Amino acid sequence: MEKLVHELNDERVREDYKKPYDNHVIHFLPQVVGAILIFFGNLIYGKKPSYEKFRAIEVIARVPYQSWVSAAYTLLTLFYSSEQKAIELSHLSKYARLAQDNETMHVVVISTLAKKQGKSNVLTYTVIPMLFAFLYFWASYVLYLLSPKYSHEVNYLFENHAFEQYSDFLTANEIELRERPISSEFLTWYGRYPRNQYEFFEQVRNDELIHRNISAHVLVAGT
Repeated sequence: MEKLVHELNDERVREDYKKPYDNHVIHFLPQVVGAILIFFGNLIYGKKPSYEKFRAIEVIARVPYQSWVSAAYTLLTLFYSSEQKAIELSHLSKYARLAQDNETMHVVVISTLAKKQGKSNVLTYTVIPMLFAFLYFWASYVLYLLSPKYSHEVNYLFENHAFEQYSDFLTANEIELRERPISSEFLTWYGRYPRNQYEFFEQVRNDELIHRNISAHVLVAGT
């Protein structure tokens, strides 16, 4: 994945990777859930991307991967006698754990950056995102039990929104971000070494696109 993250810095490579999964027809129920998440996020944090909004996005973005692991364990108790189903669910759990670790890295580092901006408050940037996350966890969990496709469709919509927000942020603030240093013990522990905030947010944008495309690939594959 790290190799792909680096390759996606090239605009032509990124567009070629993105384009095949751009225009999925999403079912009504996932559309409603995704629209609610995005609408209230924009209502509370504004449509314009910011450090504080990104922190809220990343708190929420970890949730479906955590809920999929829980759903997989639940389903394994029902299908433990089917080795093929067990392998399928174990693949899901393995990917979901990697993805939630990636999203956790995002929220830890972005929280540090947001704190330096001096605009965060506990209610708006901690309590409300946690409430969103709690509700989204159970919505994603139930949707996965009803139809894995529905849960992946909501994730596709949310990750696509995150990708677009990071893309807009990078375009609007490139010069300033290239001049802002970044130092994070957690980022070093994770194994990434961006030279400045622009490179960090570039990597995060690419992560979100990869997550979006993986959900889209699952939908295309019909699993």
